Amino acid sequence: MNRTTLLLAGVLVVLILVAFFLLQKPGEQSSSASTGEFLATIDSLAVDKIHLQSPTLDVVLEKQGVEWYLRNPLSFRADQANVAQLLHQVKSLEVKGVVSGNPEKQSLFQVDSTGTQVTLYEGENETASFILGKTGPTFSETYARKKTSNDVVLVSNMMNYVFTHSVKEWRDRSIVSIPKETIKQLTYQFGDTTFTLEFRDSLWFVGNDPAQGSVVEGILSSLAGFQGDDFIDTPPASLPRVSAMISFVGTQLVFYHVKEGGNYMVRSSLSPQWYDVSSWRANQVLKRKKEIVKTSP
Repeated sequence: MNRTTLLLAGVLVVLILVAFFLLQKPGEQSSSASTGEFLATIDSLAVDKIHLQSPTLDVVLEKQGVEWYLRNPLSFRADQANVAQLLHQVKSLEVKGVVSGNPEKQSLFQVDSTGTQVTLYEGENETASFILGKTGPTFSETYARKKTSNDVVLVSNMMNYVFTHSVKEWRDRSIVSIPKETIKQLTYQFGDTTFTLEFRDSLWFVGNDPAQGSVVEGILSSLAGFQGDDFIDTPPASLPRVSAMISFVGTQLVFYHVKEGGNYMVRSSLSPQWYDVSSWRANQVLKRKKEIVKTSP
């Protein structure tokens, strides 16, 4: 390697180092190694209360039996999958290193009152409390601080959206949640037209007409986990005309078609809650008799 090549290589190294330091955000430090330490150590089965606070959010989730419920700002069954994901995420936040111990730098990393404080409880005991700040050098990293410490740390394995769900996203959108195998009979009513889809002799029938297996399978799969797209907490004083009703397993779903927008207002006989359901989702279960029965070859 001649002198010119060595000189060019040296200049390249210097330029890389300069670019690296220029790209570092003011006050931030890079931390690529792992400390083997986690931000919080919890028993996810023992945690029975979660409090999330930020300038735009104040959410309390509490466990009742084996299920989670939203307690603030309103009372409602929580989205169980979202809570489980949060608990898993808390256990996965690995500390890569301390980036600052200066309290005056906390606002720079948004681990002060501008961040999201996460507090977990077991009974009356607070088991973990920390503040999540702004995103770190990569999208899977963020700055954080334990409530009782001035040390700002960089944590990995982070998915910010898990901790910043809106109140609507914390609510369970399930209208029906049952094993589809329990559905053996459905009665449809469209205005004055009523028919029953029934499982007998190992086959599905509408009256004496055999039903299309693929269509029935689609109905059952959609109905067993039927969800709303949004919540209607204050239904209109004057309801539109009932469009359809489906009765099954001791439950009745009532559908009201809304002309403006084409969606449906839906309510189950098992709950006073109203839901906004897109026409696409509603049409997965609202099938006319001619759509279900087998056609003659």
